[in-house]
Amino acid sequence: MSDLKRGGAAIVGAAESDIGQVGPGFNVIDLMAQGIARALDDCGLSLKDVDGLISSCTQSRTSPLNLAEYLGTSPRYIDGTIIGGSSFMFHIQHAMAALQLGLCEVCAIAYGSTQRSIGRQNASVREVNPYETPYRPFLPSTAYALAASRHMHQFGTTREQMAEVAVAARQWALKNPVAWEKKPLTVEEVLRARMVSYPFTVRDICLVTDGGGALVLVAPERAKSLKKKPVYVLGQGQHITHANISSMPDLTVTGALESGRQAYAMAGLQPSEIDVLELYDAFTINTILFLEDLGFCKKGEGGAFVTGGRIAPGGSLPVNTNGGGLSYCHPGMYGLFLLIEAVRQLRGECGDRQVAGAETAIAHGNGGVLSSQSTVILGTEATL
Repeated sequence: MSDLKRGGAAIVGAAESDIGQVGPGFNVIDLMAQGIARALDDCGLSLKDVDGLISSCTQSRTSPLNLAEYLGTSPRYIDGTIIGGSSFMFHIQHAMAALQLGLCEVCAIAYGSTQRSIGRQNASVREVNPYETPYRPFLPSTAYALAASRHMHQFGTTREQMAEVAVAARQWALKNPVAWEKKPLTVEEVLRARMVSYPFTVRDICLVTDGGGALVLVAPERAKSLKKKPVYVLGQGQHITHANISSMPDLTVTGALESGRQAYAMAGLQPSEIDVLELYDAFTINTILFLEDLGFCKKGEGGAFVTGGRIAPGGSLPVNTNGGGLSYCHPGMYGLFLLIEAVRQLRGECGDRQVAGAETAIAHGNGGVLSSQSTVILGTEATL
């Protein structure tokens, strides 16, 4: 990774496909193509310019092939890495490398899911694990509940503190016109909601929606001539610790500790220099864990850190400004949406939820059951 150049790639196009619950007949490749078309329009490029294609989803094993066929293209560079919801942050690194090595000149990253329309179990079939499956865990909730319970036991974190994460996300979602959830939420309502896997109620857990989108990346030299202000990749890091939760080395420490270290080193920045955080909040404990491991508070202090509206609109640290996976959308692999929101914040395109003067942002992806972590630091031209 040290050979990748800081600011050596720019995101010039970013767009969602239709999200929430899409119309009948839509499939995941439709949503990927729709996202690419919108992202290309966003930057002023056309499909004939795209010679690098990266995609990942659970409903199409060979999605890059199917997408290329659908688009009628034969890209010079193609990649279908899939390691859960963090895949798209890994894709950013792959796209950077491909652009810097001359393997392609315009790289599109796409995702699509119809899990709400067809049912979550149909969209993502669980693999049999001989060490866990006999105990009949309700995955992924049971796995994340283990991490939350351990954090509560070890550090005194409370259910009320985790509920604050869901409340803050909902407050941001109320400022996002396309967010799925539009009803105000209180800590008490989170706690009284239907229990799913202790300590989580249904309000501690991400949405189940359809959706997709795309990003377009080019070399920085080309980016300056395009339609929108470029957003530069300043740093990137990644780390994998396990596949199954029973093999996680420490339930309270994620691979974000290492992926963040790598990303900060590449970007030459510290946590105090980050203006906006987009963190993979599939469960309320995630936000707390990632705030700790990415250096915004000490280990064990995440619960106290998120109280009092600190990460909500008007708080001192803007986190998950689109409403997150808890209240905006969560089609199953949420990482791409974190990157899209980070790009929009740095362009100043977010309307009522815009963070004033935002110049730097983190988009942090999580895959599997806290298994694969990847941190991307983005910045405006002023940060180069």
